[in-house]
Amino acid sequence: MKRSIAALAAAGVLTLVMSGCVQSGRSDQSRGSDAKPACPVAVDDSYTGTVRIGYQQIPNGDLVVKDAGLLETCLPKATITWSKFDSGATVIQAFGANSLDLGLLGSAAVARALSAPLNLDVKAVWIHDVIGPAESLVVKDPAITSVAALRGKKIAVPFASTSHYSLLAALSAAGIEHDVTLVNLQPDAIAAGWKDSGIDAAFVWDPTLSQLKKTGHVVTTASDTAKAGKPTFDLEGARGGFVSGNAKFLEVWTAAQNWAVQQLSTDQQGASTRLAAQLGIPVDDVRAQLAGYTYLDAATQAGAPYLGKQLGVDLQSTAQFLLSQGEIQGLATPEKYSGAVYPQAAAAVSAK
Repeated sequence: MKRSIAALAAAGVLTLVMSGCVQSGRSDQSRGSDAKPACPVAVDDSYTGTVRIGYQQIPNGDLVVKDAGLLETCLPKATITWSKFDSGATVIQAFGANSLDLGLLGSAAVARALSAPLNLDVKAVWIHDVIGPAESLVVKDPAITSVAALRGKKIAVPFASTSHYSLLAALSAAGIEHDVTLVNLQPDAIAAGWKDSGIDAAFVWDPTLSQLKKTGHVVTTASDTAKAGKPTFDLEGARGGFVSGNAKFLEVWTAAQNWAVQQLSTDQQGASTRLAAQLGIPVDDVRAQLAGYTYLDAATQAGAPYLGKQLGVDLQSTAQFLLSQGEIQGLATPEKYSGAVYPQAAAAVSAK
């Protein structure tokens, strides 16, 4: 696989890229009649800690919780800081710099963080969504209708993301992983450079994906790579030290996320309104994006196919594939991948 000099430089610099740090008491909330819903569990006014949470502009329960101010309602004496990140790579950097407690990142980024050379102590505490066609490979040239036909082309993707992992899987399956040039760009940069940068294709998520589809077409999706044995998820990662010292907080946090998943199932219009406020797009666009993901409640997540067992297996498998592609330097022990999954909070919430 060929990479541009700019891509290698971007991948090698360990810089914390955060934007739009938003404190509790946000001005970007939706203003519906139930803008401040009741806490789904008993309010805990004994927790007085400060929690630094990283979010991404992805339509799932995390943004519903943020918009509703639910953590602030459930934990009135806590200090909750929300910071926006553009991709899992920057979330990894924040964990490495000890400047973040919880953050949304993809399963590929978690596998990378656990593996050499990073070897971070990170736990996966929640599955925000199972990624489907919400992440797709878009191509400019209408004559290119398959992944194999991208031989010799330049493809943009945010490195260390689930899209990066899905792209590598698709290229490997097509036998052209050494015959394309990958360019490491964040979603906003992909959208900005789509017309003029010489990019032939991009594997990315919404809202950038929808912009690219206006002048390009999809040749494969994360659903396709999942069917081929390479599933991807958006996860909530947490520093291991934070998890070990904040079990009670994590139960409340998980209850809030479980409430949001229920809203996505039973009140999709209300949830979409909240997501539209956070994403800055029309509600109808949000509803279209939601179809690209699958959302799981706490009871489902606590079971063996997910946090109960399988996610650790999937993280190890992801790391093994990344190693084969030269994307990491070495594997951790199997116990580290299985031990990186924290099902306790989901199990506790589902039992109530």
